[in-house]
Amino acid sequence: NDPRRAHRFDLVPTQSCISTELSVTRSNTAHHRALHNTLTFAMALRQLTLFLAFLSFASAFVTSSPQRPTFRPHLAASVESEMTEVKAGDKIPSVTLTEGLADFQNKDYDIAELIAGKKVAIFGVPGAFTPGCSKSHLPSFMKAQDELKAKGVDLTICIATNDPFVMGAWGRESGGADAGIMFLADSNAELTKALGLVMETPMMPRTKRFSLIAEDGVVTHYFSSAEESSNTWAPAVLAKM
Repeated sequence: NDPRRAHRFDLVPTQSCISTELSVTRSNTAHHRALHNTLTFAMALRQLTLFLAFLSFASAFVTSSPQRPTFRPHLAASVESEMTEVKAGDKIPSVTLTEGLADFQNKDYDIAELIAGKKVAIFGVPGAFTPGCSKSHLPSFMKAQDELKAKGVDLTICIATNDPFVMGAWGRESGGADAGIMFLADSNAELTKALGLVMETPMMPRTKRFSLIAEDGVVTHYFSSAEESSNTWAPAVLAKM
């Protein structure tokens, strides 16, 4: 009947409940922690799987893709020097060049067949629409058409490694086509390489600036820009004919 004793007995269930709750809480926390670790591991495993799958795909793609040559500036000079530069007495090789016509049409020509039986002036430039080519080299041949014809030249041809659409547009925009000059694209640089005049750049192989006169497919005069670009302009060509 002691109220203090009764009060002590009343506390016992309360302490027991608290202990039970703490035990449950710890159990839940441990369970959540284990679940969190499991989910974290699962996500990491999934990401690793996806990454490995991507590497496998990338490896297969690179292996199956055509290999492109890597431009190495320190090797460019040696590659160019190994090629034999065209000279008088050489024959123009049989290579297909393309003329870009209006309405996005193209026409292919075998350069050897095109110039067979003719006296022709051929000049090559590093690129269509470029400053030096548009302001000096091309205009010099546009102005010299009458004089070249008087020297027996049947056809003047301009080549560059641009695509035929760009070459055609340059010919029309510059007035060169109206002057009678034929603009042919050496898009794969086949003629440029065959003449030993390739100039490797990070963007694309380009043609070293040059001019030549050929009769029935055989080079009679060759003009290099190694010393001066103006050595390839029409006045220099006419002076040697």
